[in-house]
Amino acid sequence: MTNQQTPGQLILVLDAGTTSTRAIAFTQTGEIVASAGRPMTQHYPASGWVEHDPAEIRDLSRACLEEVAAQVGAERIAAIGITNQRETICFWDRTTGEPLARAIVWQDRRTADYCAGLKAADPGLEAKVQAKTGLLLDPYFSGTKFRWALDNWPMVADAARDGRLAVGTVESWLIWHLSGGKVHVTDATNASRTLLMDLASCQWDDELIAMLGVPKAALPAIVDCAGALAETTLLGRSIPITGAAGDQQAAAIGQACLAPGMLKATYGTGCFLLAHAGAEPPVSRNRLLATVAWRLDGKPAYALEGAIFVAGSAVQWLRDGLGIIATSAESETLAQSVPDNGGVSFVPALAGLGAPYWNPDARGVICGLSGGSTRAHVVRAALEAQGQQTADLVDALAADGVPAAMLRVDGGMVANNWLCQDLADSLGVVVERPRVIETTAMGAAMLAGVGAGLFADLAAAADAMAAADVRFHPAIDGAARAARRTQWQAAIAKVLA
Repeated sequence: MTNQQTPGQLILVLDAGTTSTRAIAFTQTGEIVASAGRPMTQHYPASGWVEHDPAEIRDLSRACLEEVAAQVGAERIAAIGITNQRETICFWDRTTGEPLARAIVWQDRRTADYCAGLKAADPGLEAKVQAKTGLLLDPYFSGTKFRWALDNWPMVADAARDGRLAVGTVESWLIWHLSGGKVHVTDATNASRTLLMDLASCQWDDELIAMLGVPKAALPAIVDCAGALAETTLLGRSIPITGAAGDQQAAAIGQACLAPGMLKATYGTGCFLLAHAGAEPPVSRNRLLATVAWRLDGKPAYALEGAIFVAGSAVQWLRDGLGIIATSAESETLAQSVPDNGGVSFVPALAGLGAPYWNPDARGVICGLSGGSTRAHVVRAALEAQGQQTADLVDALAADGVPAAMLRVDGGMVANNWLCQDLADSLGVVVERPRVIETTAMGAAMLAGVGAGLFADLAAAADAMAAADVRFHPAIDGAARAARRTQWQAAIAKVLA
């Protein structure tokens, strides 16, 4: 594609996250000129279950898009990009467009027993699944959630039987509605998180579909992450939707991790580390995931990924669950108020442990408490847990042959300078924070810009839009770093025991 940039034209991004939905308007040089957001209702119908209302996702998304368009003028919007919480799966009636049930969220653990049963019945099955998909048999992924819904929600099963069922991850649900029900697609990054896509071909795999017993007719078509995906008239004129990617892949693109070996970590509700792995599907021998980084012009790029289920939500729990802080920002002040963690460790396994442990039954532990422990020590331990969990992933990456030379970070948590410095100390590498920490939305904007022909390729989009801001250098020695790792590993052993 040739560069067709027009001064004044904007790229509008819809960022449909786990705890909020936002719309952000970017210039073609990466500045944010308008934004709007709405919090998302979290539903917890049983222990370990997490659900969202797809109608709320749809309606909040529309409201945010309309609010930003009113601020900047719909006539200035050249293209729309979408990024979304991955693995969350929606079920709707393709005749009415209305949801048949709540969406089952990526954090949901209701299929843990089902996954365990599959592995028990065939001890070699998980290795076969990993070879095809790059994923493990874990309730995190969409496919087993689909199977559960067919088995437990009659309205979903009836729609499947009658040929009315449409299923998709959140970007698929949104594109369906933004296009007026004309387009049922999913981009390759989101499809790669379902347990149903063959990683090498980027196509739905009949053997995997048969294994989980899900109807292929309900699935969306798999498409590139940039191009003419759909059009919407929601904002009063026809605007093309030209970019889509799951949130973690979008963040890696927004961080300009465009060459093999480049790493980024996003610290939001959870933490997700992606390392660009090149043009061939990688194989992890250390319990990391292989996934699609993006697909352009039918050609995929791949990444190794480590998923931490609880990051920012640990601080949210300290605030809303325990009530020991009034605001999330207070965590930085409290962490700085004590010289160390006082021997306190906090393993925030509030939704099981992700990579490299993959233990859905694990539960959180705060240990090492003494009469001298204060809330500041507990809060500091919660923040230090982010560095230690990341170190677990970086160690696994190194064992897979991808050593970390630098870590680029983004997400809401990295506004905390203390946390960024602690990450550098925990990992022993330079940590770089971008000028615009909304890198998930930035990546979707870059994809949409490429898809609309505003940029020749992702490298040109990165040159125009992405820029670094601050670097944090390690400030402790190797012995101190090793001592902290030993303390953390002892706490992890208590959780796993």
